[in-house]
Amino acid sequence: MQNTISKSFGAFLLGAAVLVSAQALASQDTKKDTGHTHKHSHSKSHEQNDVQRGYFKDEQIKPRPLTDWQGDWQSIYPYLKDGTLDPVLKEKAAHGDKTIDECRAYYDSGFKTDVFRIDINNDEVSFHEEGQVRHGRYVADGTETLTYKKGNRGVRYIFKKVSGDAQAPDFIQFSDHKIAPAASGHYHLYWGSDRAELLKEVTNWPTYFPASLTGQQILEEMLAH
Repeated sequence: MQNTISKSFGAFLLGAAVLVSAQALASQDTKKDTGHTHKHSHSKSHEQNDVQRGYFKDEQIKPRPLTDWQGDWQSIYPYLKDGTLDPVLKEKAAHGDKTIDECRAYYDSGFKTDVFRIDINNDEVSFHEEGQVRHGRYVADGTETLTYKKGNRGVRYIFKKVSGDAQAPDFIQFSDHKIAPAASGHYHLYWGSDRAELLKEVTNWPTYFPASLTGQQILEEMLAH
């Protein structure tokens, strides 16, 4: 009887040892998989940050449809004028080479616009000014890559008007720190009648965020950007 119990107990210990070993191996595999996922995720995040900062290869640039900028958008220029964005100026001054007043002048020149709202619905774009709305239908007209003084680059996604109001711009050029198809969270927009001349514009870049956001929400996004 004792021998039978000993054999049963020995079999139990052997089974337990096998189970523990299996669990250990599974744990190691899980750790390996987790490490691989983390490494892949970290690499992808690093690449996205590089792109946002303007460092990318030409082959990474992909065409984008106008629907990437679909929606109702508001200019953030009024929030600069009423002081809502003052914390952004303080942050830039604290970590840059400009004073707060110099930052204010820089962004006043950059954000300045009379077009306070833009609505994009498929290929139709509406430009809202005080007492006037201009409409145009636009199609893709390629991309242009610009190199800035700091050595980083930016991509302009260009669309040309094929019909609509005469007062609507002939060309619009989007810049939103993205270089492949993706919905935009905010963007800088350049518009006018001369495609080539617009590419030279680097001091005035009217900036638009979703019309659904409050000034405080836009501030928080800009501080996190």
